[in-house]
Amino acid sequence: MKETGESRLTKNKTVILLLIILLTLLWFVGEILISYHWMKVNRYPVTVRNLPYTDTVTDAGFKMVVLSDLHDHEFGKDNEQLIRCVKEQDPEMIILDGDMLNEDSKSDEVPVRLVKGLAEIAPVYYALGNHELDYIGTAEGKKMQKHPENSELVKDLTDAGACVLEEGYRDVEIGGCKVRIGGMYEYAFALDGDNSAENLTGDVRDFLEEFQNTDRYKIMLCHRPDSFVFGDASDYWKIDLVISGHDHGGQVVIPFKGGLYGGDQGWFPPYVHGLYRTGRIRLFVTSGLSSEKQMLPRWNNRPEIAVLKVHGSDGESSKKMDRKTEN
Repeated sequence: MKETGESRLTKNKTVILLLIILLTLLWFVGEILISYHWMKVNRYPVTVRNLPYTDTVTDAGFKMVVLSDLHDHEFGKDNEQLIRCVKEQDPEMIILDGDMLNEDSKSDEVPVRLVKGLAEIAPVYYALGNHELDYIGTAEGKKMQKHPENSELVKDLTDAGACVLEEGYRDVEIGGCKVRIGGMYEYAFALDGDNSAENLTGDVRDFLEEFQNTDRYKIMLCHRPDSFVFGDASDYWKIDLVISGHDHGGQVVIPFKGGLYGGDQGWFPPYVHGLYRTGRIRLFVTSGLSSEKQMLPRWNNRPEIAVLKVHGSDGESSKKMDRKTEN
């Protein structure tokens, strides 16, 4: 039977359609693989007016690497690729901002081994995320979850070389600067319907009031950006820089639109990746390194190693900030 021109055209259209579908599927799958395995380094200059110096030097400043939301993932054996990449940044401080394991992890080996490797590079400060707290609750009970400083997980991380900060802080001198670095998980406001920071009570309020009572540069590690972006918390508390993760950059990053979903912030959240100004606080949110099992995988969202370079200003506006990305 002789093939007609119309049937050939129909066949060609079908082949083209199938090729388009195949290429689209390959693109989607490729972006998922990239989003879990191909790390990138993002650099964020943080310019600070009147940065407290330990002496009269004019070029004081310091560099810190921020990692978050590893979720038991490994980049090479024992995370050797991740450790090597962090070392190449030559940081003076390393921040692990929570969810480095999963609630249902069989052990804490992955974050503990990572801390051991990173502690050979620079001081490591570790803030607990919801998965660390749930892991403690599952392994050691709800009572220990409320007092995680006494948990086996915190002991293991401390023994590995991390300074674990949960409603606690340290005063340090780094890069010629006087710094107070603290950590907390809870909200910085009262759950009173108005999200009022003034109405916050209890241990969290006591900690925040003590933490802000210094002339040092104040850095707060707080796994959830939600803890400071709701209500008037960012106007009420005198904190210079809050460092967060948690939302995985929105998990799915839609081209030209941004992250799809961000916890308490809901759909198309405003604070999921980058450096922001909210109230009197500078807020940095990393998109993190991986994710736990979710309905949607990370997509168009490469694992991030964030490098924050804090340096003083001569009085010019700190709003002019550039962001550089390295492959």
